[in-house]
This record gives sequence, C-alpha cells and structure tokens, in this order.
Amino acid sequence: MTEQVTTVVIGAGHAGLAAGHFLTARSIDHVVIERGEVANSWRRERWDSFRLLTPNWQSRLPGLAYEGPDPDGYMTTKEVTQLIERFAALSGSPVRTGTAVTSVRRDGDGYLVTTGHGEIACRTVVVASGACNVPSVPAFSEAVPPSVRQLTPFDYREPGRLPEGGVLVVGASATGVQLAAELRASGRPVTLSVGEHVRMPRTYRGRDVLWWMDASGVWDQRHDEIEDLERARRLPSPQLVGTPGRTTLDLNALTAMGVELVGRWAGVRDGRALFSGGLRNVFSLADLKMERLLDTFDVWAGEHGRDGEVGPPERFAPTRVPESARWQLDLGSGEIRTIVWATGFRPDYHWLDVPVLDGKGRLRHAGGVVDSPGLYALGLPMLRRRRSTFINGIEDDAREVIDHLARYLGARH
Repeated sequence: MTEQVTTVVIGAGHAGLAAGHFLTARSIDHVVIERGEVANSWRRERWDSFRLLTPNWQSRLPGLAYEGPDPDGYMTTKEVTQLIERFAALSGSPVRTGTAVTSVRRDGDGYLVTTGHGEIACRTVVVASGACNVPSVPAFSEAVPPSVRQLTPFDYREPGRLPEGGVLVVGASATGVQLAAELRASGRPVTLSVGEHVRMPRTYRGRDVLWWMDASGVWDQRHDEIEDLERARRLPSPQLVGTPGRTTLDLNALTAMGVELVGRWAGVRDGRALFSGGLRNVFSLADLKMERLLDTFDVWAGEHGRDGEVGPPERFAPTRVPESARWQLDLGSGEIRTIVWATGFRPDYHWLDVPVLDGKGRLRHAGGVVDSPGLYALGLPMLRRRRSTFINGIEDDAREVIDHLARYLGARH
C-alpha cells in the first residue's frame, strides 16, 4: 500500500528538522525521512578535532537557544550532534531514521517518494539532504601515483592515522587551513595549495568577527539583493577556526608555523603536480576584500553609535608572498606521502527524478522554491540570506519556505 501524507521532508539534520518545526506549527501533516540517524553527517563526516566556526551564542535553532556556560566558545562535533538531537525531540516531528530515499518523481499534481521501506504519495516535498554530500575532487587526481595516499575531509580523522611523511593539502578554505595547521603541529612537513579564498580575522575590535557579521546586518542581505548570486553561493568558507583562544588562522599564521604555500593545483604531468602562478594577485584580492569588509563594520559602528562599545579600528598585515613558490612537485619522490583534498563539496541528487538540476547538478531554485510546483529546498548556501550557510540562518529560511509551501497548498484548495 502507498502511504499518503501532505509533505515529505528529506533529511533530519538541522534544516529538515526546522522544516518539520514550522510544518507542525501550521498543522501540516508530514514525515521527516533520514537515511542514517538524526544529525547523521555530524556523526559520520567530521574529523576528531572539528569545531563550529560560529560562537556558541550564535548556534541557535527555532525555539532552542544556547544556555550553556561558554557563549563565546565553539561547539565540538559531539555538542552539535547533541544540539540537533534536542531540537529533534522539541520539534515533535515524526522522524524515520534508517530510511534511504531512492526516488522522488512527479505523480499527478504531487510527488511519489520511494524509500527502502515503501512508497509515500505526497503533495509537497522539502529537500533538506544537505549541500555537502560528496567531496569535489578534480578528475586529474586519477593521475596521482598510487604510492601517494589520497583522502578527503570525510576520510580524515587525525594526523596519527596518516602515513609518515609530507602532506599536500589542496584548498585554503576553513577546512584546508585547519587541517594544514593540525598536520603541521603534529610535526609533519605540510604544503598548502592555495586558490581563491576568503581571509577573515577571528576577532575584530575586541569582538568575534561573526558578531560583526550579525550585528551590522551583513548576514541579513537577501538572495535577491546580491548582484552575482551564483558566484556568491560558490565562495569558499572563510579562513576561520574555533579555538578557546580565538586565534586567527590565516595564511600568514600558517607560514609562521612552517607550512609551505604554493599556487592552485592545475594538473598532473608525468607524475608531477603542476601549480599555477599568480599567488601575489590571489593574496592581494583576498586582502582587499577583507579590508572592504572591515570598512563596512567601521562605518556601521560609527553610524549606530557603537564605537564606544568596541576597540579602535584595526588593520592587518598583507598576506606574505613566498619568495620563490614552487611551480611543480614530484609526486613520486617520496616527499609527499598523503594528499588531502579540501576542495569543497557538492550535493548528491541521484535519487531526484525531476528535471530541476542545472548543468552542474545543482538545484534550480529561487530562495528555496524549486523549479517544480510543490518542491522546496532548505540547508543550501545563501538560500535566502548570507547567514543561510550557518546553523543560525535556518530559522528565517525555514519559516519563509514553509510559509510559501502553505500558501501553495492553500491555493490548490
């Protein structure tokens, strides 16, 4: 027998559970389907020392704010998992774990969701399965000699599990710089391949930089106000790390630790990694964008009479360019024993049998309203606002997306 329900939510992370919270508030019958456990990706796909980039006081979900003893600290993976578990209990949504979705397709004026435990006919679907399902690894990784171990952040746990010897970390976003620092601190030689990145200090004028993003309204910029939205959604995560000392982890800090910086990895030829030049330009662009952001904070503080609450304006030294960055590296020499691909992630919609994906496999949507009537998305970067990327951004996104879903159901009546 095919089960009947009004809305199926796919994914029981913070985004899917937030959808359930607002569906319950509107008395819309629904079910939340999860292939693994609640907060599955937090349990299974994070390295041991992982911490959130956002301070604890910003780790809030609908009806659930942080009330612990360390508001300025940064949650560990275990703490994030516990937060989402508490939210699942509070939301009261019917969650079915261990239930993989194998197909979603149009069925009349609704959808048919096929799972490993049967079929569900519904009128609307909310896709909240995450934006980081599959690591993005370039095709030329296949040309890397087999003597070099390759892994992604999903595979990495801690330095002691890697082969002895040098490590090449590819990618200078938050993940790349954190893993490079951890590996270097373990005593290993580390080379970091740097492409486009977002430089950001951990603190500015005595406050966490993400306090400034929140208070100044930068995070509240809407998707329909951003000039190049698609590019903005593809930006790497800022170079931040959550540590008790609230330290800044930028390329200058890594250089001081002894990490070698090279350009973007462009390809492999005859067993050699080839790196692009132009590091000076890459660094200058990141520095310029950081300075513009700090200028925005300064203007906001002055216009809103907040200068007395914070320290004086600060400026930071330019990113130091290596005197002679290497253009190539012999992968067969034994210098590099491990490569960590910190080159981003992509969503996996192999089960979505509805023509709503673009040429790169991303959902076509406008603020979470997908290009198919009754189909919605949550938990994607900059879905409706700049803060959408972070846990505290889901409340407004989910409320507005479920409002649209409710209006859609009402119009059909």
